[in-house]
Amino acid sequence: MSKSDNPKPGAEAANKMWGGRFSAPPAEIMEEINASVGFDKVLAPQDIRGSKAHAAMLAEQGIISKADAREITRGLSQVADEIESGAFKFSRALEDVHMNVENRLREIVGPAAGRLHTARSRNDQVALDFRLYIRDRLDEFDGALHVLLHALAAKAERHAATVMPGFTHLQPAQPVTFGHHLMAYVEMFARDRSRFADARSRLNECPLGAAALAGTSFPIDRHMTAAALGFDRPTANSLDSVSDRDFVLETLAAATICAVHLSRLAEEIVVWMTPQFGFVRLSDGLTTGSSIMPQKRNPDAAELSRAKVGRIAGSFQSLVLVMKGLPLAYSKDMQEDKEVTLDALSSLALALTAMTRMVEDMTPVEDALRAAAGRGYSTATDLADWLVRTLKLPFRDAHHVTGSIVKDAERQGVDLDQLPLKAMQAIEPRISNDVYSVLSVENSVASRTSYGGTAPQNVRKMARTWLKRLEKAGRTG
Repeated sequence: MSKSDNPKPGAEAANKMWGGRFSAPPAEIMEEINASVGFDKVLAPQDIRGSKAHAAMLAEQGIISKADAREITRGLSQVADEIESGAFKFSRALEDVHMNVENRLREIVGPAAGRLHTARSRNDQVALDFRLYIRDRLDEFDGALHVLLHALAAKAERHAATVMPGFTHLQPAQPVTFGHHLMAYVEMFARDRSRFADARSRLNECPLGAAALAGTSFPIDRHMTAAALGFDRPTANSLDSVSDRDFVLETLAAATICAVHLSRLAEEIVVWMTPQFGFVRLSDGLTTGSSIMPQKRNPDAAELSRAKVGRIAGSFQSLVLVMKGLPLAYSKDMQEDKEVTLDALSSLALALTAMTRMVEDMTPVEDALRAAAGRGYSTATDLADWLVRTLKLPFRDAHHVTGSIVKDAERQGVDLDQLPLKAMQAIEPRISNDVYSVLSVENSVASRTSYGGTAPQNVRKMARTWLKRLEKAGRTG
């Protein structure tokens, strides 16, 4: 027998929780692989909330005495205070947060603590605690996205008419406005908020009372505990109750999509801050320098936000692979759901906060944006549209004529609005001086008045609509 296989002295406390089936404490390697308290201790507030609701229900149903329920509740409140103050000492020998709380409760209130686990298993207990935790984090994300959306919409309203280049393939395409660009992210993050809300709605069923896997013979009231903990209803199948982790997978999937959106915006901030673009500035507080190059101003907050998607998407994939082959009901494999999920959700919370700060801090360099908007013949589509509207050319013919005009402007080294009228008439004789009215970037963006288009009046109206919607949600929510 190797040293690592020897039973670890002092581990008998864990066996007291398991009952009389075992006569020896776990081997050291068993404790090492089995213990989860190092990361699941963050579930302590949810564990205590669930235990208080369970105790109240047991007393109401006459399963335990009201006096024991009061003692249990008092003891749990003391445990919560000790944890919050930092006085509580978590023990790896007690395996997880649930056993740590229960063991300390027994020290405080004595034998009454042993009655708390009546009609309950760690299987439904951990399922409950994790649902409560995920629900709490989803509520935090809802608030964080509300703040980010407000920051984006407010900046978009201020820059509804600030012209910038729009890109496809990262090549100049058509002029848009800075406000319009930001409003695209409002739509993205609003969908993320909706996905989180959907995930919250689906997870809001209470698994407590499913016990190990088959329910219980005690006359419990699952609807009472569900209502006490803010759930819409109890879960309907005891097997599913303890083996389901869809609510975690769905949350991680939504978190991954949200992180992708954060990464895309972060990438643009990184590109925009390069001297080659020079589109935006961030203050000293959100940039860093170099230990060797004194001139550097690095957008590290954006780069780190961009990188978080790797951890979050990896966590989602990790849990998918854990769950894909598990038979019903509970398997210890499912303990692997906590560590990756806790890391992913913490990473997303940090990235959301960092992005909000960057959006609030970010200053567009309007001259640079305006100059770049006019490069790359970005009003070529406006010229083609003019040929269709004014000369009644079929669009494909107009497209061909415009391509020839762009080619000539490129040969002469001038922008479209600087190309002489005679040069354009050499390609299409009916072109008149009126064509120059559509070749400026300001006129180009002003003309895009279709719903969802980049016209400043559109952008301003949409930004104000969103700000009012967010303000109303803040008042009612």
